[in-house]
Amino acid sequence: MSREVIGMEIEVRHVMKRFGSFTALQDVSLRIPSGALVALLGPSGSGKTTLLRIIAGLEVPDAGQVLFDGEDVTGRHPRDRRVGFVFQHYALFRHMTVFENIAFGLRVRPRSLRPSEAEIRRRVEELLHLVRLEGLADRYPHELSGGQRQRVALARALAVEPRVLLLDEPFASLDAQVRMELRRWLRRLHDRIGLTSVFVTHDQEEALELADRVAIFHGGRIEQVGTPEEVYEHPATPFVCGFLGQVNLFHGRVRGGRVRIGTAEVDAPAPTPSDGARVVAYARPHEIDVTLEGGDGTHLAGLVRRVLPLGPLVRLEVDRLDGGEPVAVELGRDAYETLDVREGGRVFLRLRRLRIFADDRKGLDNSAAVL
Repeated sequence: MSREVIGMEIEVRHVMKRFGSFTALQDVSLRIPSGALVALLGPSGSGKTTLLRIIAGLEVPDAGQVLFDGEDVTGRHPRDRRVGFVFQHYALFRHMTVFENIAFGLRVRPRSLRPSEAEIRRRVEELLHLVRLEGLADRYPHELSGGQRQRVALARALAVEPRVLLLDEPFASLDAQVRMELRRWLRRLHDRIGLTSVFVTHDQEEALELADRVAIFHGGRIEQVGTPEEVYEHPATPFVCGFLGQVNLFHGRVRGGRVRIGTAEVDAPAPTPSDGARVVAYARPHEIDVTLEGGDGTHLAGLVRRVLPLGPLVRLEVDRLDGGEPVAVELGRDAYETLDVREGGRVFLRLRRLRIFADDRKGLDNSAAVL
């Protein structure tokens, strides 16, 4: 686009929303900095799309406020919010060409605010270049690929020069390769135009790759907000830990400043849980070391049940000899070949990095620590 576009800060304060007996949002507060690209991440039904629609003005909250740059816009009509909205299934007009789809938001403005025909043409051609669809202005949506249709939808949202861009599962209906390409393209586009952008996704990889900050939803509440690194490396709750990628779960008990998990003991992190406390520990598959020897009391013994080559990685499914839950371990291919592990072979597992939470079943504090 020819001019610099400056986004606006969005603040959501104590928003509540119910649909009949179902509570979609429970006292949700969130601040989205100007110019940030923020992901609303969570499972289906967690409230993320409801919040996006409330920010857009397509839903009205039962309680709470939405502010743009400090101004309360909760009761303002969607067309007065300067918001561009991109739907999951494009919502393009099938009887209109690509050019007319992009120009639609400009043509329906009141006559006093409507650009001239020459200005509309200039702006649409500029957007076609921005979304890399030059030469396709006269095609119809059914003549485009899914990725091209989604870029038309983005161009249409940008045509009205919004200060906020909202995207609801924008890549969910595309195949994996196209999703990956469009994610990278959207990140570059965001960096170029400077809009405040908020997108909904249930794809953890998509959120962690694209976003500056991630808000993780569960049961109508926000469990944690942070950078992709913060939420992945330092999850605030067991749900966040379990939701972001595969994890192994271990039950244990604190004894004398150490955590006993099956036949292994590891140092408890500070602050140390109280002696005798039951804890639940999480470790990701790549955070577990595998050796062929481990008799020092810090390893779990197991038998390799299955070896799964996964390109540059190899996943081992290990049955613990102490009767605990099976463990998934991921090794680099070079490390795997050096170790020379076979199905049925005995191995020892060292839990190199654990995230430890109080066991909820005992009603204990839910704060996390990382080893």
